[in-house]
Amino acid sequence: MATGTDQIVGLGLVAVSLIIFTYYTTWVILLPFIDSQHVIHKYFLPRAYAVAIPLAAGLLLLLFVGVFITCVMLKNQKVAKKAQ
Repeated sequence: MATGTDQIVGLGLVAVSLIIFTYYTTWVILLPFIDSQHVIHKYFLPRAYAVAIPLAAGLLLLLFVGVFITCVMLKNQKVAKKAQ
C-alpha cells in the first residue's frame, strides 16, 4: 500500500499533468478559432512553439532514456567481467 506521501506526490503529478494537458489542448485546438485580437491570446505563446516544445521534450526524453540504458548496460558489463 502506498504511503500518504506517495499518494500526495501522485496526486500532484496527476494535477500538473491535467493542467498541462488542458493548457496545451486549449492552445492548439481552441485558440485558432478565437479572434486573434481577443484578450485570451496574451496568455499563450505563439503557435510555432506548439510544435517546438513537445519536439524538444520528446528529444530530451529519448536522450535520457538512451543514456540510462547505456549506463545500465555498461554497469552490467563491468559486473559480468568481474564475475569471470
